[in-house]
Amino acid sequence: MRAPDFWQHDGGAAVTLLLPLGAAWGGAVALRRAFARPWQAPVPVVCIGNLVVGGAGKTPLAIAVCHHLQQRGFNPHLLSNGYGGRLAGPVRVDLGRDAAREVGDEALLLSEIAPTWVARDRAAGAKAACGAGADIVVMDDGFQNNNIAKNLTILAMDGGYGFGNGHVMPAGPLREKLETGLARADAAVMIGTDRFGAGKIAARFLPVANAKIVPAGTFEDVAGHPVVAFAGIARPGKFFETLAEIDCRVLETYSFADHHPYDSDEIMRICERAAELKATPVTTAKDAVRLPPEARRMVKTLAINLEWQDPDALNILLSPVLGYD
Repeated sequence: MRAPDFWQHDGGAAVTLLLPLGAAWGGAVALRRAFARPWQAPVPVVCIGNLVVGGAGKTPLAIAVCHHLQQRGFNPHLLSNGYGGRLAGPVRVDLGRDAAREVGDEALLLSEIAPTWVARDRAAGAKAACGAGADIVVMDDGFQNNNIAKNLTILAMDGGYGFGNGHVMPAGPLREKLETGLARADAAVMIGTDRFGAGKIAARFLPVANAKIVPAGTFEDVAGHPVVAFAGIARPGKFFETLAEIDCRVLETYSFADHHPYDSDEIMRICERAAELKATPVTTAKDAVRLPPEARRMVKTLAINLEWQDPDALNILLSPVLGYD
């Protein structure tokens, strides 16, 4: 799904016409939450969520949280809904067996970091993780899921998008009313430069940390070189901007819908075009797991990490489950 342009602008006929539907959606979300009876896990549950439809940096934030917990001696398991995959779960992801079409691209990325469970029923997934030895569960997405209680919720916010036009879908990108969602969360992370003032709005309700996306590992083979970039993520432009920031000469870009299932012909056309331009085809780690196996060796993957403005930010954010004062 590609977000409509009017989701970024407060005004216009489309927004006006859809406002009643947005109000109805927001009311239904609140009603479901009011009558929910969430299951309480025997271990802490940390939820990495967001308030807008689409990507806001939840998966990189979940990975950063998981790494931090591991460094402090915890045995975290990750929990995903497996969006884009066919398995409802609960099932533990096996990198040697599973493909993106079965468990989703995000779950495959997460499983490289820690034991990862795919479950449409989040409570069932958390129960399976606890039974397999997890002493803390980290949910990638699920802030609006009502069948499992969260001990700590951290919202991811995309500095380049903010809260869009501030309306609930379908009139805007919000999954629920902005003030209600911010008041329910415990903390937030602004990822990238805050271009729309979303961090200031959020700071009225909860603590806000700041981080930015940076390339992981070495990237000398693309920095300063010509590349043809493609991405099927919520906001492909973020990836193209990251390439420019490391001085790649981005000659052409190809944008696909989030979770796009690539076929061999598509990738071959991109690779052939890159060869014509004497450039390197490059994509994201999330896209790479959706490439046909025979195509992966033809494309350079640029992985990312989060870099924190305050090096102690994760200690502070996770203090409720780390036992810090």
